[in-house]
Amino acid sequence: MSDAHGESRPASESAEPAGTTEPARSAEPVGGGSGDADGRRVRVVLVDDHRMFRTGVQAEIGQTERTGVEVVGEAADVDQAVTVITATRPEVVLLDVHLPGGGGVEVLRRCAPLMGDPEQPVRFLALSVSDAAEDVIGVIRGGARGYVTKTITGADLVDSVFRVQDGDAVFSPRLAGFVLDAFASTDAPPVDEDLDRLTQREREVLRLIARGYAYKEIAKQLFISVKTVESHVSAVLRKLQLSNRHELTRWATARRLV
Repeated sequence: MSDAHGESRPASESAEPAGTTEPARSAEPVGGGSGDADGRRVRVVLVDDHRMFRTGVQAEIGQTERTGVEVVGEAADVDQAVTVITATRPEVVLLDVHLPGGGGVEVLRRCAPLMGDPEQPVRFLALSVSDAAEDVIGVIRGGARGYVTKTITGADLVDSVFRVQDGDAVFSPRLAGFVLDAFASTDAPPVDEDLDRLTQREREVLRLIARGYAYKEIAKQLFISVKTVESHVSAVLRKLQLSNRHELTRWATARRLV
């Protein structure tokens, strides 16, 4: 659901408390004992470049009296994310992998000191539409505690958030295998040698090209010039030994990068 047309809003508008007006449901508390059932609370920041998705997650899990989850901030790109996370110091960040400004890996890199705080660590749980091995491994190497896809239910997401707060590792079914394979040996080869030749920005451009976006749209999404987009595309085609964007799209689709 990560969408290149997601709307951003200033960081100053991001930190919004979750609404608590929805009456409690008669069903058992979500998460099998997590949340408000035992009086626990977890402060969460939502990072996703699609505003409608953030709104949906907020409505699904952010009813604090029912779930125990308090959404204390939102962000739509890397810079906003770092600003809001630093200001609010949440226990858990729900982090999209594909973001304007460098992606989820860049957020993790810039928030490394917060993750390493021995007294009040900020923990990250990737929440993405992508189930590509290189996306999963990239954010786990960056320091995320888990990776779940956007097909997850609200109840399972709440449970995952509390588990990450406790320091557990959480993965959607089958994704854990990618991590186990990658870290089984320190000599493990890259997941995809061709993809490994590309820089993080080139990968972002590749995905947007493969999704059918024009150069001008990509430039706006990534906050770069059209000329820079053209340079990245040329570099990607050269490194992957492809001739045009149609071949690039087929290449990316075959690797489930779109």
